[in-house]
Amino acid sequence: MFPGIPVLYIRRRPGESMIPSRCYADNVVPAISWVTQGIYLLIAVALSALALVSLYDVALQMVALIHVDEMTQGVLQVLHAILLTLILVEILETVTAYFRTKKVLVTPILIAGITAMVRRVLVFGIEVHEPTEIGVTLAAILVLTIAVVFIGRQERQETYLDAV
Repeated sequence: MFPGIPVLYIRRRPGESMIPSRCYADNVVPAISWVTQGIYLLIAVALSALALVSLYDVALQMVALIHVDEMTQGVLQVLHAILLTLILVEILETVTAYFRTKKVLVTPILIAGITAMVRRVLVFGIEVHEPTEIGVTLAAILVLTIAVVFIGRQERQETYLDAV
């Protein structure tokens, strides 16, 4: 091996004697994979907690809707809370899909992006915005939708090929 660098030994099969590792990647890659999985697990726990808190906020907003003077404003606040919960759930779905497939699926992230843009469109009804800002938001929704269709088709083909 290399002078001055300790030799790592690995066991290829149960019952075999320890043999020197060909490269450090044999030992480093699994360790990095465990770190990645740990980070994804922590993210999943945090997103789950945030989604539950967001769902609780939806319930509070709906109760507050009874006592609101301006019904349209109250309904929009409830919709904002619901859409935020959906965004969190879609991102959480990306993380759980990673645990199932060991691949990062892009479609749930794109759907979360579309949901976020729809939230912005709902704000346009309440606040005054520049026409260019509205146009950019609508263009972003269009691009994200096209991406969902294209990537969704590609992911379905990959899933079909993996099953065959």
